[in-house]
Amino acid sequence: QVQLVESGGGLVQAGGSLRLSCAASGRTFSSYAMGWFRQAPGKEREFVAAISWNDAYLYYGDSVKGRFTISRDNAKNTVYMQMNSLKPEDTAVYYCAADVSMPSERRYSRRYYDGTRYDYWGQGTQVTVSS
Repeated sequence: QVQLVESGGGLVQAGGSLRLSCAASGRTFSSYAMGWFRQAPGKEREFVAAISWNDAYLYYGDSVKGRFTISRDNAKNTVYMQMNSLKPEDTAVYYCAADVSMPSERRYSRRYYDGTRYDYWGQGTQVTVSS
């Protein structure tokens, strides 16, 4: 069973920055596609960012493009998301997700955006951006 643990959330003022981390337990983490999703109160889950196992492909939701950066360190079994220029509308619980069998190929791009295709999820970390 793959375990994912998010950390790095907290309270920050608008315009500030946070870096989220997601640590995975699997020894085959290097082969996982990883994604970040978020869910704000009263709203549906929203895609934020994703990264292929070999960094060949990066994907971002339109609302965070240019402000957030996803990265990974396979040697540490960890995926990161640097969040800059935070806005109150970024307030949400942020979830890390893993897909253990997604090839790093262009034709699979649509799958990265679809939360239902991910196999494992963390418990989430709260990000609150004050105005």
